[in-house]
Amino acid sequence: MRPLDEKETQAVFEKLHKFIGSNIKHLIERKAPEGPGGATGGYCLRLQKQRVYYVSEAIMRRATSVSRDHLASLGTCIGKFTKSGSFRLTVTALDLLAAYAKCKVWVKPAAEMSFLYGNHVLKSGLGRITESTQQNQGVVVLSMSDVPLGFGVAAKSTQECRRLDPNAIVVFHQADTGEYLRMEDEI
Repeated sequence: MRPLDEKETQAVFEKLHKFIGSNIKHLIERKAPEGPGGATGGYCLRLQKQRVYYVSEAIMRRATSVSRDHLASLGTCIGKFTKSGSFRLTVTALDLLAAYAKCKVWVKPAAEMSFLYGNHVLKSGLGRITESTQQNQGVVVLSMSDVPLGFGVAAKSTQECRRLDPNAIVVFHQADTGEYLRMEDEI
């Protein structure tokens, strides 16, 4: 477990900025629950086996006594670096993205299962969309009852969505909660 270097930090922040914008500041600066001795601390990003973890500083300090070989996981895994060096968000970051997301898409109940099986969101399954959504912006996909289902990239802006035919793609799928079942060995 080690801190991210400058290049890795930039890659992670660029990807997070696509989804949560300037709320990255709130994500990093939020206060963690009390640690040992009643001391409060913040959160930080750490790298372990090409995976990036969002962890409280109190837990991170405790984990320094565990060797790298024996440390399996620490905090919340928000993504991983691929072999080519690019950063990819994983579905385990969904709770953090949903809490701080700038743009959200709500899908109709009939389209929820389709999205959870790994399909894109079509205009016919679109319930609501945040007004200021731009094309190619990261969005969090929610059910109509505000349960986070996954995240993706907006294929069209909010204004373009109004004029689309029902079979047009509105959100490109990136990750969903169904991956916990489909890819349980990899997560």
